[in-house]
This record gives sequence, C-alpha cells and structure tokens, in this order.
Amino acid sequence: MNLSVRQIGNTVVIDVAGEIDLANSPQVRQVLLREIKENRAPRVAINLCEVAYIDSSGVASLVEGLKASRDAGSRLMLIGVSGPAREVLQLSRLLKLFELHDTEEQALAS
Repeated sequence: MNLSVRQIGNTVVIDVAGEIDLANSPQVRQVLLREIKENRAPRVAINLCEVAYIDSSGVASLVEGLKASRDAGSRLMLIGVSGPAREVLQLSRLLKLFELHDTEEQALAS
C-alpha cells in the first residue's frame, strides 16, 4: 500500500493506492485520525481511486475517521471510490454514510 498526504487550500487530501487490509489499515487510521484530531483539518478527502482491495479492518478505519470528523466538526469526503472499495462499502450498507465525490476537483469545489 502507498499512502501520501497533501494540502490543497483548507483540504487535506490523503491518497491511498493498493490494498487496505489488516496489515496496513492501522497506518491509514493513524494518518486519518492525526489529520482530524491533532491537526484539526477542517476538510479531509481520502482518494480511493487506486485502491484494489479493502477488508473489514479498512472499512473500520474509514468509519472511525468519519466518527472523529463528526466529533471534531470537520468534513470527511471519499474521492473516486474504486469498484472493489465501493462494493465492500455497499455490501456493508455504509456507502450512504459517506460524502462521495467522483473526482478531486468536485470534492475541492464542494
């Protein structure tokens, strides 16, 4: 898995590529919670267009980030949710909980 963080205006974009599974979901969770809780980012967007696979631990990390963002009064957005990630979120009935955008440009403009 590759993970990178960049700042665009008042939005932190977290780019994730590869697989989000039990081995590396703690890293995703750590970066996400750091941006929301410690850095107090008003807007966090997770780019999932390059995610080939996500398991329940990865979904749990996203849900924990969503809860933390709501508690902190910030926005959490998912960008370009890949087919495999979308399917897992849909099967777990969590897709509708997240703010979704097809492209980074749409997320930044919202």
